[in-house]
Amino acid sequence: MDSESDPRVYFAAERTLLAWLRTGIAVIGLGFLVARFGVFMMVVRGQMVDHNHVISSFIGISFVLLGALMIAISTWQHLKFSRALPLRERPEHYSTTLSLGIAASVSLSGIVLAIYLALSVTMMPPAHAESRGKDKPTVGEH
Repeated sequence: MDSESDPRVYFAAERTLLAWLRTGIAVIGLGFLVARFGVFMMVVRGQMVDHNHVISSFIGISFVLLGALMIAISTWQHLKFSRALPLRERPEHYSTTLSLGIAASVSLSGIVLAIYLALSVTMMPPAHAESRGKDKPTVGEH
């Protein structure tokens, strides 16, 4: 490392990328929780299909996609910034692609999770009115 080399600028940019990565993962996790909360409430109520399940799934999938998009955009910005840095401000003998690869993988995983959640909503069995309440006696029966 020569006397003019200063990799602190790059490491600051990498910390910023990792902060966006953490935030994106948190938003993806929140989205998954919201998407599955409707299913949980449906099970607790004993219903086959609930419209609240579809609404919470839509909101949750939106959060998952938002988190994945945040990570993808921050990864792209970090890549542009890293390429614009002069060589003397890049750390020597350091893989500058590791953080980009991890961030891109997490972003793609978020998109795959959103697709899975969307498919699980569309594959829910339809509600059968005749199967509801057969085990429970109606008001006049004993």
